[in-house]
Amino acid sequence: MKEGFIGKFILSVAMVTFMVSCSQQSNSNSDIDRQSDSKEQIVTEVEAIFIDTLNPLVLGHENPKENLEPPVLSLEPPLKVPLSFHTQSIELNDTTFNLTLPEKWNISAAKEGFGRLRFLSKSPDGRLFATDMKNRSDNSRGKVFILEGFDKTTATFDTCITYLEKLRNPNNSAFHTDTSGVDWFYLALTQKLVRYKYTPGETSPSSPEELVAEFPDYGLSYKYGGWHLTRTVAIHNEKVYVSVGSSCNACEEKEPERASILEMDLDGKNVNHYAYGVRNAVDINWIQGALYSTNMGADHLGDDAPDEALYKLERGAHYGWPYFYQHDGEIRADTSENWMHDSLLSKDVPLAYAELGGHSAPLGFEFFEGDNWPESIRNYFVVALHGSGYVRIGNGYNLVRIAEGLEPEPVISGWLKDGHRFGRPTDVFIYDDNSFFITDDHAGVLYFVEIDE
Repeated sequence: MKEGFIGKFILSVAMVTFMVSCSQQSNSNSDIDRQSDSKEQIVTEVEAIFIDTLNPLVLGHENPKENLEPPVLSLEPPLKVPLSFHTQSIELNDTTFNLTLPEKWNISAAKEGFGRLRFLSKSPDGRLFATDMKNRSDNSRGKVFILEGFDKTTATFDTCITYLEKLRNPNNSAFHTDTSGVDWFYLALTQKLVRYKYTPGETSPSSPEELVAEFPDYGLSYKYGGWHLTRTVAIHNEKVYVSVGSSCNACEEKEPERASILEMDLDGKNVNHYAYGVRNAVDINWIQGALYSTNMGADHLGDDAPDEALYKLERGAHYGWPYFYQHDGEIRADTSENWMHDSLLSKDVPLAYAELGGHSAPLGFEFFEGDNWPESIRNYFVVALHGSGYVRIGNGYNLVRIAEGLEPEPVISGWLKDGHRFGRPTDVFIYDDNSFFITDDHAGVLYFVEIDE
């Protein structure tokens, strides 16, 4: 930004010099009144030039005409430490099975009995909020739970209370403290994004619901157009970002909100598209000044394609769906339909940050940044692969670690064995410097992982 400012300043000085020179030439052939008018005009124009040039530095904001993005920082690469594994028995209320995970990692079921447990968020007063969509149908029986009093030594919570209920497919939530110091709880539902003023310690909302945005929601469950019922919210730099999935497997959408990432003000005003052609980005997170998302590809292109992926999103970019898809590091055309749209070219579709295999269904993820984390996970993304819809394909059903330029490596696996699903990992949520939670929306279990390296 400094270099840009210096260039603008030099250009401004040159323009002022030129204008003054022209004025002097004009003055030699003008009367006194015209000289005065000319000088006033020059002063006004010079003042405008300098204000326009100095605004970004002096007034503390960038010129809105330029729409400059904050700087994106490079992620520190991982150490590529090889893993050795052990097996741990998991005993749930109705079954027992084994999970495989790295040595010195320990996993335990912290809470059972949920329906379709989805995503976690932490309130300003340190409580854990969990969304529950009840089941896989399009329903209005979803809930938000508050989990309190977690004991790491026993991996158990003291209490679990219902904060909100009778919700339509609540997928995730986010907390935000605005510039005036007000805490807000944002909740993403199928048909809308809502928010509540949040008071620490409350057991139900103490303020009325505020509508932030509405989304298209037609269709009867998965069979009749409601393919992707979830919405996901993230907040960054006083802006709200929402992912809205497609209404179909592969089609040209009627509503522009579908298959995209939306950007808006905290109150829902000034809605813009941040990214297009993102079929089903179930999790989005801002990391080091960049927006990352997982994304699931179409289902009709074979058992191994397209590659589902983790993306580092670029503002205004189109990620291909339904016209193109990524497989084996290449952008390929979907020729299964005669598409009406023909202006998008494969060269204009950005490649993913990391491929995660066909039909692995990547959902929640975290970036384990900093020296406080053990080497086995430090500076890696850990992604929950929900698993292929068809068990016979068998991809996913595990957690993988991934970094740019590296192949995904399983770190926790075993939720699918001999064609039987014991669980489907959904979200990864950092708890403290050596532990994190995993949600499972198939068995309704919240897992706790602690690393003792």
